[in-house]
Amino acid sequence: MIDYLVKLDTQLFLWLNGMHSPFWDGIMLFASGKLTWLPLYLIIIYFLARRYQWKTIWWLVAVASVIILSDQLSVHLFKNVFQRLRPCHEPSLNGLIHLVRGCGGKYGFVSSHAANTFGVATFLSFLFLRKSATIGLILWAAFVSYSRIYLGVHYPADVIVGGMLGAAVGYLVWLAINLAINKNIFKSR
Repeated sequence: MIDYLVKLDTQLFLWLNGMHSPFWDGIMLFASGKLTWLPLYLIIIYFLARRYQWKTIWWLVAVASVIILSDQLSVHLFKNVFQRLRPCHEPSLNGLIHLVRGCGGKYGFVSSHAANTFGVATFLSFLFLRKSATIGLILWAAFVSYSRIYLGVHYPADVIVGGMLGAAVGYLVWLAINLAINKNIFKSR
């Protein structure tokens, strides 16, 4: 069964990765950039500050916690354990992959980009509680995650499981923060 799923994942990867053009190469490379989304982050901080004023710092600490947890769990519980080669490191796929730029680390299961973006999107969706914000955040996370397949550095399963991991972390951090607030941990004594 596992062999069948790996084969299916590889075929889906090759199909998705095979749909490329010079125009999309630049866009997908841009989407995966570390600083690309800085303007979005600044807009989010602005809306948080407008709504929560000085308490924004606590929400930013929570978002940072989501990113740190998602990133570290994706590496230590998945990449280092499963050690599934990225498609761009897989010898059997040599010459079949459209690799836009560089391959990254040796292992790819799960995608840290997907875990981090879906973790943040999930957490902020609970924080903003607006349908439009939730849709926008999920579309952003999906776009960043898909860019990893397009660029040739992750299989679809890497992205899907990474997104699920991130969403779980975002939700669990949201629950923990709400538990702390309800237990009055953040109130001064």
